[in-house]
Amino acid sequence: MLVLSRKVNEQIIIGDDIIVTVVAIRGTHVRIGIEAPPNVSVHRREVYEMMMREAEAKKAQVSSGKPSEEAAENPAQS
Repeated sequence: MLVLSRKVNEQIIIGDDIIVTVVAIRGTHVRIGIEAPPNVSVHRREVYEMMMREAEAKKAQVSSGKPSEEAAENPAQS
């Protein structure tokens, strides 16, 4: 892991096309801005992990032949 110190308005470049900017520092909170191409997904880790759990659950339902909760709630849309 690379650990860097940055001040407000300083940036970090990742690859050729991702820019991370320190927007504000307030106490123990740091606000950052991320510029990335539209084809690059940017998520907070907890959101990403939730998305992965949901995708895995959906994959398990499909492989077990069980209908998804959404399909069970809306049978006309299946």
